[in-house]
Amino acid sequence: MKTIILAAALMLFGLQAQAADLEVVGPFMRAAPVAGGNGAAFLSIRNHGGADRLIAAEAGISKAVELHTHVKDGDIFRMRKVDAIAVAEHGSIDLKPGGDHIMFIGLNAAMKEGAKVPITLVFEKAGKVTVEVPVLAPGAMAPGAAPMPMMQHDKH
Repeated sequence: MKTIILAAALMLFGLQAQAADLEVVGPFMRAAPVAGGNGAAFLSIRNHGGADRLIAAEAGISKAVELHTHVKDGDIFRMRKVDAIAVAEHGSIDLKPGGDHIMFIGLNAAMKEGAKVPITLVFEKAGKVTVEVPVLAPGAMAPGAAPMPMMQHDKH
């Protein structure tokens, strides 16, 4: 296994980072109003080289950080912890709402919109890369996109 040198630190206002042949773009997480709850981060990984795997994420904002996916269980989608997320050779993977994501369990503090959170991604071959992740509005679906509208309930 060859030594990996961090090719570029944070670029484009913290919305891109690169390590070896991997490029991390568009990271974001949703605001979380209270400490003790959970949160999630989303991003895209573009691979310009050989296959790799995201095997962990590290952050000091919660009691635990896990890689998660959504699986269909009957008519219900459930989150499940996974050991790794594959990044195909010369491929890409999107960690996005409703799919693969980084889960923060037991937030140490509320995550306020406008903040930036450092998260270290750990790859099997490329090693560690730290990304500044902006905190967007609750319900945000992507950086620069409008948040999902809140569900309204009819009062009877």
